[in-house]
Amino acid sequence: MKTYSISEVAKELNLTVYTLRYYDKEGLMPFVERADSGTRLFKESDIDALKIIECLKSTGMPIKEIKNFIDWCSDGDSTLQQRYDMFMERKASVEAQIEELKKTMELIEHKCSYYKTALDAGTEDIHKNDKIEITN
Repeated sequence: MKTYSISEVAKELNLTVYTLRYYDKEGLMPFVERADSGTRLFKESDIDALKIIECLKSTGMPIKEIKNFIDWCSDGDSTLQQRYDMFMERKASVEAQIEELKKTMELIEHKCSYYKTALDAGTEDIHKNDKIEITN
């Protein structure tokens, strides 16, 4: 079975070696085997697990909660409901983030249109009712 070094995994996942060592220290990688010398030996399944960890992290999930998920995975089928519930919560959280980003994008698109029109006209005066004054 092919194994990968920590630096190969870091490069593959666009992470630092330091980040992977931190994850290990925090108990997020109990599945990674070590050589007799202590060197971590990553398998393809370990890389897949790290991708899930990175996914959860990108949703804003704290490391402590990700650790709970890793523990649940180690506990087996008895924790399927907790894992399902956790992913449903993450899904709802990401959907809320997407809605907020859509609102942000609407405002940005409006301001792009505003400034494009002003640039084409050579003045903001055509937007007198839309202009926001910023004063110190």
